[in-house]
Amino acid sequence: MNRHSMISLLLGLGLSGIVLTALNNSAGTAAAHNEAIASQPTSMTLRASTAPTIYLPLVLKSGIWQPALNTSWQLQFSDLPIDQSVNAEMYDIDLFDNDASDVAALRAQGRKVVCYVNVGAWEDWRSDAADFAPETLGNDYAGWPGEKWLDIRRIDLLGPIMQNRFDLCKAKGFDAIDPDNVNGYANDTGFPLTFQDQITYNIWLANQAHARGLSIGLKNDSDQIAVLLSSFDWTLLESCFAQGWCDQATPFITAGKAVFAIEYTDTGITTTQFCPQANATNFNAILKHRELDAWRQACR
Repeated sequence: MNRHSMISLLLGLGLSGIVLTALNNSAGTAAAHNEAIASQPTSMTLRASTAPTIYLPLVLKSGIWQPALNTSWQLQFSDLPIDQSVNAEMYDIDLFDNDASDVAALRAQGRKVVCYVNVGAWEDWRSDAADFAPETLGNDYAGWPGEKWLDIRRIDLLGPIMQNRFDLCKAKGFDAIDPDNVNGYANDTGFPLTFQDQITYNIWLANQAHARGLSIGLKNDSDQIAVLLSSFDWTLLESCFAQGWCDQATPFITAGKAVFAIEYTDTGITTTQFCPQANATNFNAILKHRELDAWRQACR
């Protein structure tokens, strides 16, 4: 079905409020599509005052890094500078705490470098903290001082901030994005977020990453995998072995997409307890300190 037929179908179904971000995948229009989506939240708008805004997955993924099912990795957010001696093919590091030179040094060693971005919670220490409108800030994020949940329904207000962050990931030379806190709808955020609100925001994030040529992972949010699998390139899970829900991520493996799993020492779990299962299911699992310093034990 071509674009005009799709629009006619949606109008016939009364879905005139849908924002179409799913564009043709033709080589001749790829650059224009990337530029349009990178510069604004939507590329084509059919607006109605009472209809919801829905973001459709962007199919354009040519040249975007897709990690192999078996990919060794490291994640370090504290005790900087980054320890580059760890034998890992992929490094997950913070956007703001690392310079382009850090990313370049890792890439010069053949590593892929992932850009950690908190997309679902406000952090009072970030350089762009003042850019967030007060009405987008919700309840305190329990256990994480200085953080507040975000009203992800307000893509009109959050979108430009997240686009700037993704632009910075691209400018610093990162290969991919690790978007944190993409399951706010299941938490006490202070906002009446719904399942669909989260789907809409997460697909918008994936489209923004892909428009910049960046790979993106689905962080936790296992209850929405069935809907989001096609939009994300890999997934990253926290404490799924300790909490017993790792099986929910098997659709990623079936689809040939990598699964990265972190377990934390403060839960009492050890590698002998989860590595056999992780290796059997082809998960790339590691054991880390909660503060996410350089220390790690890998299952393979």
